[in-house]
Amino acid sequence: MAQPTYRQRALVLRRTKLGESDLILTMLAVDGSQLRAVAKGARKPKSPFAARTEPLCVVDLLCARGRSLDIVKEARLAAPHDALRQDIEASAAALPMLELLGRLSQTGLENPRLFQAAERALDAMDGADDVHRVALAAAHLLKTLAFSGLRPSLEVCVGCGEPVALVDGARLPFSAIEGGVACDVCRPSLETELVDAATLCWGQYFLASTFDAIAAGPADLSASFAVLHLVQSLVRAHVGSPLKSLEFLFTSGLF
Repeated sequence: MAQPTYRQRALVLRRTKLGESDLILTMLAVDGSQLRAVAKGARKPKSPFAARTEPLCVVDLLCARGRSLDIVKEARLAAPHDALRQDIEASAAALPMLELLGRLSQTGLENPRLFQAAERALDAMDGADDVHRVALAAAHLLKTLAFSGLRPSLEVCVGCGEPVALVDGARLPFSAIEGGVACDVCRPSLETELVDAATLCWGQYFLASTFDAIAAGPADLSASFAVLHLVQSLVRAHVGSPLKSLEFLFTSGLF
């Protein structure tokens, strides 16, 4: 009996070895749900899947329904993102985006904004320089948290809801567990760390701006890394453990 098939566009997030020559692909489908499927023979040198199913590739798939995992029958590249996959600095900036999507997306749970944001961010990163790629990665991670219900509060106190002035040069209490900045009144009752007001301003800019605007606008490497550290604190508090690829970015010395 023939297996029912379906077509799907997806972003490859991760590949896991299966048996001697197969791969399990973990992907983000166009509807924002997580898709896992087996690409049989994908590790063989002459396999048509070998170069078409690498992380960061957007692919058009023909899949067959399986008992536990679906089977990839065809894969065509829709967006290879060669500029990101073939450069170590670019890959280091982009891979935390994939790791967070893999952690937050779920099978059967649709969230189309996750795919849309990833697609636009990666397209913008293709033509950007390294400094803007780090900024785009920080923006994407913040937006992904926001689209997943974990949007940080960067201008309003998470305790009482009052506005917090982001005064230049100030260091403000930030609670990763509560998910945002705190005022002086609420600070004693919250677990906080001090964060530069400039970092919160950059975070607001990343959340409010499109990826194209960020790619064409100002970029400051140290500011982007400060935002990435803030993201890591939020991920540690709300997702369960830090992003390994982000830790590599911090310690690799590539930037």
